[in-house]
Order: sequence, then structure tokens, then C-alpha cells
Amino acid sequence: MTKSTKWFLGILSILTLLTIVFVILIIVLIVPSTKDTELVTIGRGEKLAVVELYGVITSSDDIVRQLKKYREDNSIEGIVLRVNSPGGAVVPSQEIYSEVRNTREIKPIIVSMGSLAASGGYYVSCGGTRLVANSGTLTGSIGVISEFLQLHGALDKLGIDVKIIKSGKLKDAGASSRPMTKEDEKYFQGLMDEVHRQFIDVVEKERGLTNKEVLDLADGRVFTGEQAIECGLVDTLGTYEDAIKIAAEIAGIEGDPALVVERKRTPWWSPAVEEMNHAIQELKEEILNRPILSYRYTGPF
Repeated sequence: MTKSTKWFLGILSILTLLTIVFVILIIVLIVPSTKDTELVTIGRGEKLAVVELYGVITSSDDIVRQLKKYREDNSIEGIVLRVNSPGGAVVPSQEIYSEVRNTREIKPIIVSMGSLAASGGYYVSCGGTRLVANSGTLTGSIGVISEFLQLHGALDKLGIDVKIIKSGKLKDAGASSRPMTKEDEKYFQGLMDEVHRQFIDVVEKERGLTNKEVLDLADGRVFTGEQAIECGLVDTLGTYEDAIKIAAEIAGIEGDPALVVERKRTPWWSPAVEEMNHAIQELKEEILNRPILSYRYTGPF
């Protein structure tokens, strides 16, 4: 074996090892694990569980897992669902709503709205036993949105051509490599209208409103907590502490309840690596997990 060959094999081995280490690091950072959490109990009374739904809804797995766990735990008398979310993907929002609704059949689940409980955040909330909002909470935004990245202009300038071979005239509808046709727009608008109808049906059923009343509210607008009370979208004005008191009262708890909250354990990696993990997660949500149809509020908050 020549000296140059040995050098080449040595460098190749090092690169292979670095690649393996990098892949393992990425897997550790990206793949969530329930082992990274622990239950914290605050107080000494009978127990209420607190489930926190924060940020854009991209998956239902974690919230559904917690709701099932607390629903089946006989030591938990009720649940407070703290919502601070602009909504997100349609299906995860629907799945969480269904789990919230199933839970209220077993034990009370009180929704405490934070700064924002809009679109999918409101959809999820509709399944609760009682909806509590602050005066300044932004909620509602009963609507559906879809965003399509249009790259064909940039591709043309770069001299890049994309050839699409398909069966079915709408198979590539919404593709970023070509302009959207009127037929494409009509097709997607039909999907939007159908998913919007599903949202309207849930609000109508859960809030005891007529179809016309919901239609008047379902144009994508957000409402303050005070406005939401007036139009029947929420039940009570109050803070997070008020929601806890309401949950304790409905659950029949005397005195101050103990709160059971799931918290993430402090990760072993450095703050710099943790920050990189956060950036990767955000990029993953924005690109890889970006849904076509969203119950999502896109305005300022």
C-alpha cells in the first residue's frame, strides 16, 4: 500500500467518523423524547393537571399524550388547558380538539386563553368544559389560509427549467415551479371552503350559536376577550388564576388545588447547542412541516 493511499484512507475514515457523529447529533437534537420531561407538583391539595399549548400547532402528539395520561389518572380531578397559540395545521388542531372533547366527558377541562388563542388555537379551545379569556386576549380568527411559494420567476431568471411528468391534470396543482392557473385556484378554494365549513360546524355545535351567527363571525377576524364574550365565543373573562379556581370548583376540590405540570429536564448539551436545536426546529417547522391548509392567525400579536 502506497503512502498516498494510506493518507487517502486515513482522511476518508476521519470524514466518515465525523459524518456519523454529526448524524447522531442531529437525531438527538431533532427527535423529541418523553424521557426529557418530568412531572412537577406545586401545592398539597387535590390535583389539577395543567397542559400547555404554546406556539404554532404542527403536531398533536405531545398534547394528546398528556390529555390521555391525565384523563386516565384517577388522582387528577380536572385539567386546565393553557392556550397561547396562533393555531397551525388543520389536522393536528382537529385531533387535539377531539381529545379535549373526549376528556371533558370524563373530567372537567377548563381552557385558559393567554395573549392569543386564535384560529386553530380557538378550534382546540372549543372542546373545553368552559372557555376563560383575558379582556385583551385575541381569539376567534375563524378561517383557513394557504400559502404557495412561487419560484417560477426566479427559476426563469436563473435559466433553470423544471420538467413535470404527471397523470391527472391537477396532480401538480400548487407547484412552485409554474404559475398557478385559474383552475388550480378554483380547486384550492374549494378545499379551503370545505375545511372552513368544518370549523364553522364545530363552533356552531360547541358554542350553541346559529349557523348565521357563526358565519357573521367567521371571516378571519380576531376578537378581544371582551368582544368574544359579547358574541358568545367564550364563556368567562378571567386570568389564568381564575381558570384554576373555576376548574377546582367544577371538579369539587375544596381549598387550593395542587397543580401538576409537565416540565422539560435541563438538557445535557451546552446553551450554544441548545440554541442550534431551536433554530433547526424552527427551520423544520417552516419548511418541512409547513401544512398546505392551516387554521392559523397570521396577523401581529
